[in-house]
Amino acid sequence: MNLKRRSFISALAAVFGSAVATQAHANLYTPVPEKWNESVDVLVIGAGGAGFAAAVTAKEEGAKSVLLAEKLPFVGGNTMICSGLMNAVDPERQEKKGIKDSKELHLKQTLDAGDNRANPELVKILTDNALESVHWLEAHGMKFKDDIYQAYGALYPRTHVPVEPKGQGYIKAMVESAKKVGVNVQTNLKLISFVREKPLEGRVMGALFENGKKEKIYIRAKAIVLATGGFASNRELRSKHDPRMYALTTTNNSAASTGEGLLAAKDIGAYLIGMDYIQCNPGTPPGKKYRGVLHLDVTRYIFVGPDAKRFVAEDERRDVLRDAILNLPEKFGYTVVDNDGFLHNDSAVQESTKKMVKEGEAWTADSIEDLAKQMGLEPAALKKTVDEYNSYVDSKKDPLGKNERNLAHKIIKPPFWACYSAMSVHHTMGGVNINTKTQVLDDQGKVIPGLYAAGEVAGGIHGSNRVGANAVADIFTFGRIAGKNAAAESKS
Repeated sequence: MNLKRRSFISALAAVFGSAVATQAHANLYTPVPEKWNESVDVLVIGAGGAGFAAAVTAKEEGAKSVLLAEKLPFVGGNTMICSGLMNAVDPERQEKKGIKDSKELHLKQTLDAGDNRANPELVKILTDNALESVHWLEAHGMKFKDDIYQAYGALYPRTHVPVEPKGQGYIKAMVESAKKVGVNVQTNLKLISFVREKPLEGRVMGALFENGKKEKIYIRAKAIVLATGGFASNRELRSKHDPRMYALTTTNNSAASTGEGLLAAKDIGAYLIGMDYIQCNPGTPPGKKYRGVLHLDVTRYIFVGPDAKRFVAEDERRDVLRDAILNLPEKFGYTVVDNDGFLHNDSAVQESTKKMVKEGEAWTADSIEDLAKQMGLEPAALKKTVDEYNSYVDSKKDPLGKNERNLAHKIIKPPFWACYSAMSVHHTMGGVNINTKTQVLDDQGKVIPGLYAAGEVAGGIHGSNRVGANAVADIFTFGRIAGKNAAAESKS
């Protein structure tokens, strides 16, 4: 995905974001229409990673007709522009680097990181099946590097790295797979509401959409998968649940991540859980244009504050890192890497950082002292911080508590690079409540017949804090489960 396309996504905020923010969702019943515009076996709503996984799997599992509906003029969603990093216990790749891991450890770390507020059954499904999702993706044309490392907030080195930048490889592979199996992909279809047999009762029979011409389109389906993503770009909705989130920007979220899918599900009786669990990541400081992304591999960088000193262990939980940065005087710090760390990032990150350097929102220099001068920091203080950190790499002991395994790379090779690290809204952990079959549940815990959900629109999988790189594993694991079960229901 190029920068022009990303700018286009941002420009869509005026079309999609503000409209949804003011749209009333008052449990208004949409009656069954006298005539449907189209009928299919399985309807999947949202053409990101979860939606594509569900649609392709549904077709592979024998659903005769599968329609994948996307509200934007193009497919990909947040998956296209995410980091692309994916967690899975993978003995083949991990053993090459001497990493010992287990599904039980991944399960425990994920539950603990979310303060045990996630549904343990859903987390176990995620951690038990993440590697199968990796292999499923590879069988569908997705390519990963052999490298494994610990991503920002990932807590352990089990993170898989795509060959192509960001999430582009996933969507490219899914688009080709959808074509091969015969998924009907339609864009410019914005979900307005679901059609249920009776208000808050009976099956979900289909959905009402609005197309690019503002025409109403009723699509009937034997089973529906909701995969419309989260609500990070809906300022009003997110601030209702966490007022701190109102003034923040977002990270790599589409401007169309506005939450109308989960609100439409709520209108027909779906129960929403964990809506105040909203995650932040290093993003764009107030008044700046760009997001610096030099923080993906925790072994390669350090965070420093305005005093040029480190203030947190870089491999901490994401909520700990968030609070540490928000507690700085200006509510932003800086990420510092050497040239090896810079080149460890994919080409998209390198290109964007170079552009930021030209516009004064990132910096590069042949010495730490010169880098500090450009950043407006005390040169001697930053040099001392870097020298001390390099000594911790030698001793494998960090006063701030960075894990020994992550004290792996010194910051010694010029040129050196730095960028701002502020906090921006990144991921919304809350959403519709689902069971282990991904069926959507009402406020009594009963299944809403005919409706499934997968991806960021579903709650209960990450608890109060999402482990870094678990989201991609989530969307493809639960997307496949939703597609399989929706296909089975469509044939019953």
